[in-house]
Amino acid sequence: MASIPTVSVPDVPDHATVLDVREDSEWSAGHAPGAVHVPMSQLPARLADLPDGDGSSLAVVCRSGGRSAQVVAWLTQQGYDVSNVAGGMQAWAAAGKPMVSERGTEPTVI
Repeated sequence: MASIPTVSVPDVPDHATVLDVREDSEWSAGHAPGAVHVPMSQLPARLADLPDGDGSSLAVVCRSGGRSAQVVAWLTQQGYDVSNVAGGMQAWAAAGKPMVSERGTEPTVI
């Protein structure tokens, strides 16, 4: 199997679009501002919801990096320019990157 393109949290470009593939409850607890939310299980049916190829890469994230690695492998086969965010949202939060919550509470990673 080919290696999965990976990017560390500090190396995610500010202009990159973050694709969050976690489930709804995980998303609502806390996510990157401006991220696109498409749960992994819905991705094949929702490809049209992904940002158009505007030359920027998609940084794919889940809680710890496992699901997003599977998504990156699949999207790469579909011709997308994507990278797996190493360590997922756990690493994102640990790095002090901005997060927002849909719950009106302090954002957290669950």
